[in-house]
Amino acid sequence: MPAATPDDLFAYLDRLGIAHETVRHEPVFTVAESSHIKAGVPGAHSKNLFLKDRKGRLFLMVAEHATAIDLKRLHEAIGASGRLSFGSAELLAETLGVLPGSVTPFAALNDSDRRVTICLDAALMSHARQNFHPLLNTMTTGIAPADLLAFLRATGHEPMVVRPPAPPFEPPGLAPI
Repeated sequence: MPAATPDDLFAYLDRLGIAHETVRHEPVFTVAESSHIKAGVPGAHSKNLFLKDRKGRLFLMVAEHATAIDLKRLHEAIGASGRLSFGSAELLAETLGVLPGSVTPFAALNDSDRRVTICLDAALMSHARQNFHPLLNTMTTGIAPADLLAFLRATGHEPMVVRPPAPPFEPPGLAPI
């Protein structure tokens, strides 16, 4: 089945009665590249990490864009088996139907087999509005946190809200031992 388009996503959100607002912009591929766009779009912005554990279980960690995450300990917070690694672009396209640079919780719409566990950063969920790519990195769509939860549940994904572990503090100028 072909991956959903942004128009498919918007129609799905409309059917669910979920309010959404979209801003079009030039393609952005990283959090750093999108800083000028974030300045003009109200609400929290995200970074999205597509991960797999040693048993092959897949996770999408959706965090506030500035959140520092200790990837060596994240598996403990989300119940993964052992340390996590990044999923390949091929696996991302196969399961979520998006390309690197367009990763988004909205891609749960394409995961009809429910292979991916969606993990949401508690800090991100505390904002009144959250912004994500609507399956392409040429747009940003804002919705309310309760609506994100409703959307994910409607796709068959029960999201996990977690506090990702921060990297250990290292005082400036001191190398780890």
